[in-house]
Amino acid sequence: MICRMIIQVLMSGTLSVATTIAAGSEPIEIALWGDTQLAADDIGKYEGRESDRPNRWLTGVEHPVVSVYRPEAMNATGAAVVVFPGGGYAGQAIDKEGHYVAEWLSQRGVTAMVVPYRCGGGKQLHPVPLADAKRAVRLMRSRAEEWGVDTAKIGVMGFSAGGHLAATASTLFDLPLEGPLEGIDDTFAEVSARPDFSILVYPVISMRPEVSHGGSGRNLLGESPDEALVVQMSADEQVTAQTPPALIVHSIDDGAVPVANAQRYYEACRAHGVPVEMHLYETGGHGYGMWATEGSVAAWPAVLEGWLVGRGLATAAN
Repeated sequence: MICRMIIQVLMSGTLSVATTIAAGSEPIEIALWGDTQLAADDIGKYEGRESDRPNRWLTGVEHPVVSVYRPEAMNATGAAVVVFPGGGYAGQAIDKEGHYVAEWLSQRGVTAMVVPYRCGGGKQLHPVPLADAKRAVRLMRSRAEEWGVDTAKIGVMGFSAGGHLAATASTLFDLPLEGPLEGIDDTFAEVSARPDFSILVYPVISMRPEVSHGGSGRNLLGESPDEALVVQMSADEQVTAQTPPALIVHSIDDGAVPVANAQRYYEACRAHGVPVEMHLYETGGHGYGMWATEGSVAAWPAVLEGWLVGRGLATAAN
């Protein structure tokens, strides 16, 4: 049995490190910034949403607690994906675009980490979400040997605003941050925060008002960000030759995040020689996660599986 630390809510209303579980079963839960005692309210508030599956909405995260899903040893490929759920930087669809995705990945031999990053405007404006994203990649890389992960096969995946976070983590990985938690614990400061690949699903990419998702922009940058910040946080304008390869999925009829976001990132990657693959679907709308059941967009998880398998990052599901 592989020992794995988890964090449990105790009767006192605090979180504490406890017990062990076997790989391939329940996820590990770890305080992202190294806290060993957290008030239960600090990890966020959950609300249910109408669905025939678990579909909670998470807000109010003060101290992120990540969940790590490990595959069965016989199926493990050594690849890992850090997952950022979407929610307009107001909250997160933590199950549909987080835990369910991580389970799907682990069933295909991939170690997956769900990151309930801090967001919601106010004191959680940029650079707070990006600080959490970079920390999560560093945490995964720092625990690679323990978790059976290849340090050259660690990617990021995000949906909607989480796609923006994954894209900025892929383009601003060397950006020094002056956020409130960046200097609290420098345990991983020397560990690379650069992802090795990215998966962007109906992503917010640009902060330019003509194409951006307005709520995401306000919740991340505030009401009136200056031009320099808009440029910096428009991921398509930050792509370089060092940006990792990307898979992009979007629906042309997306009424929340214009498909131009995906197209701009694709074109930027092409212009800089970054390997990129984009799949656009005529219909599908927004926010389907991996649950789309109608139309051609329902096939996108199979596209993802093929992309991962083709790069030696996953095994095909039985």
